[in-house]
Amino acid sequence: MINCNPETVSTDFDTADKLYFEPVFWEHIYDIILHEKPKGVIVQLGGQTALKLAEKLERYGIPILGTSFKALDMAEDRGTFSKLLKKLDIPYPRFGVVQSTDQAMELADELGFPLLVRPSYVLGGQKMKIVINKDELMHHVVDILKDLPENQILLDHFLDGATEAEADAICDGENVQILGIMQHIEPAGIHSGDSYAVLPPYNLGDLIVAQIEEYTKRIAIALETVGLINIQFAIKDDKVYVIEANPRASRTVPFIAKSYKEPYVNYATKVMLKEKTLADLTFRPEKKGYSIKIPVFSFDKFPNVNKELGPEMKSTGEAIRFIDDLRDPYFLEVYSERNLYLSR
Repeated sequence: MINCNPETVSTDFDTADKLYFEPVFWEHIYDIILHEKPKGVIVQLGGQTALKLAEKLERYGIPILGTSFKALDMAEDRGTFSKLLKKLDIPYPRFGVVQSTDQAMELADELGFPLLVRPSYVLGGQKMKIVINKDELMHHVVDILKDLPENQILLDHFLDGATEAEADAICDGENVQILGIMQHIEPAGIHSGDSYAVLPPYNLGDLIVAQIEEYTKRIAIALETVGLINIQFAIKDDKVYVIEANPRASRTVPFIAKSYKEPYVNYATKVMLKEKTLADLTFRPEKKGYSIKIPVFSFDKFPNVNKELGPEMKSTGEAIRFIDDLRDPYFLEVYSERNLYLSR
């Protein structure tokens, strides 16, 4: 394992037989690969940072275990991914790609406000913002181009007032096993890492859940996923839209695994290594009551940070609360405050 964050390995010291406590930069990783001569590298368990290194691994001929670089890149490239969704007959918010303020102004007239504005290929919702008029759009595009001059900028029509949900699944290239579907308590627009999420969904309804399951399976197979995938959805007027797909382990995989007492990462790794298919694995999740994913913030350590929540992630971790039913006082308290969080 290569990891520069001691917290992620300190409690699971038996996860790897060797730990390289190194910065996750290509130069360090390539030196380790030359020394260890591995059969391949798993990038799905390292978040967005690891996915960004997949292109270099592919270029240097180092095998990526699990989902291919081509599939990883297709999910990251919004234009290509949207063409895939169109081919699969799956709804998604209208969007466009721009590289200048003039292009952004022109596209805004076509898409309509509010807009979700973000640079492509970034981590944790960095520089992502919801804008409601042309002045805000102009200022934010200029801000992005100042810091990331070569980056493309994505403009999505923001589904205001939508409910957000996400699904995690394992795919072996042919079959899909959905691990769990979570419904966010806050409205769409809060970064998924900052939102309270409830497993299983608390009021989506059978028809919506069936659509989410169907879209998850279609996308996972179309991307030729081998291993884990996370897909985020927005639900508005009883219609399910796909916001994005991440063919990797998300922060919610350990949450689901602990909630259902199943070693899902272990299963996914066996699938990535081609040791097992989904047909060889037995899934017996313990489904009792509800689990709430609680974001943990460190605002007391950073007093000057803007505490308002939005599309850019600000949490530094999460906790779990188990409840027997939706009459639980904690759930009712969090649910009653759900509209107080969103900041544009």
